[in-house]
Amino acid sequence: MPRRAAPLWDALAETVRSGWCPGLVAGVRINGETEVFAAGSLDTSASAPMTEDAPFRISSLSKLMGGALALSLVADGMLELDDDVARWLPALAAPRVLATPDAPLSLTVPARSPITVRHLLTFTAGLGIDFGRTPYAAATRELLWGPNPPAVAPEEYLAQVAALPLAHQPGDRWMYHAAADVLSVLLPAVALTPLGQLLEERIAVPFGLSGTGFPTGNEQFPAVYEAVEGGLREAESYRDVFAAPPVFGSLAGGLVSTVPDYLAFLAGLADDTVLPPDLRAQMTADQLTSRQRAGMIEMSGPDESWGFMTAVQVGAGAPWSEPGMWGWSGGSGVSAAVCPNGDIGVIFTQRFMAGPNDTFDFFWEPFGQVRDKRPPGISW
Repeated sequence: MPRRAAPLWDALAETVRSGWCPGLVAGVRINGETEVFAAGSLDTSASAPMTEDAPFRISSLSKLMGGALALSLVADGMLELDDDVARWLPALAAPRVLATPDAPLSLTVPARSPITVRHLLTFTAGLGIDFGRTPYAAATRELLWGPNPPAVAPEEYLAQVAALPLAHQPGDRWMYHAAADVLSVLLPAVALTPLGQLLEERIAVPFGLSGTGFPTGNEQFPAVYEAVEGGLREAESYRDVFAAPPVFGSLAGGLVSTVPDYLAFLAGLADDTVLPPDLRAQMTADQLTSRQRAGMIEMSGPDESWGFMTAVQVGAGAPWSEPGMWGWSGGSGVSAAVCPNGDIGVIFTQRFMAGPNDTFDFFWEPFGQVRDKRPPGISW
């Protein structure tokens, strides 16, 4: 059977041959038909070929699964979007807020409102990554930044977060990443179920995901590399963190998955087969006010906004994209998005992204071309 996405696969094979990374796996659903492609090897020494079902550390693509997990509890009435999280996490009751974002940590005011579930899902809880040179940024760099999950148990992590002031009033500004780790502590407290079990029961089993969850220590991961002058160097600290079950199960960046699994997850989410349609629609729609979006624009530009644990395209974007697309990327070299018509693209590589100018256009541009060449109204 011919592979309709062959031009895309040819482009990805050339990316591997160029030495950009030793190997990769990608998958698409276009007009209801799916294909998966693997190229290259597990490491620079070509010890074994890359396979379509290879497990990857999916870093920030974990966030979308965390959002779906949280909304499954909302759907079952176990919590509501505007619930005060202090009901389950009393350490976060009556938070203090910096008088100004660049103030010393000792100069605080009371929070005008509690931190809610909605604040965590939209990354507007007032805590997260501060990319500036402020006392808050210096104090939180080890605790709130990725790519590695927190190195302490959930209770200790929460205690350390609670001991810090918020950088912004709850609901005022989008701040990246850390709210997803707070959500990782909240959800098992709500459900009275360990997070890994909760993820299995509500995401892995319903979506039919056999290779998704927290690391067990038994996975044969592709090596992960960072670009250095003259080539690639293995990211050893990141490798070692995922070599055993985690101390902290992180929905911000601690999950492992495969491309077939993640493609199935996004398809099930887009097709409303697990979450109620109204909650899925809210998750994948812009949830930020113009004031809140200032933080998102600072990180991702004016064409992106945020739903519930996923980015949402609101502007023209790149030529291959369109308003209404939703998805995200991860610093370990992974990216995924869903188009308004239900087409899906997923790419897992083994090369850390070096910064905002390091993109996945090598995948998304040919993906867009393959979609555009589809005969109108004709199924693959």
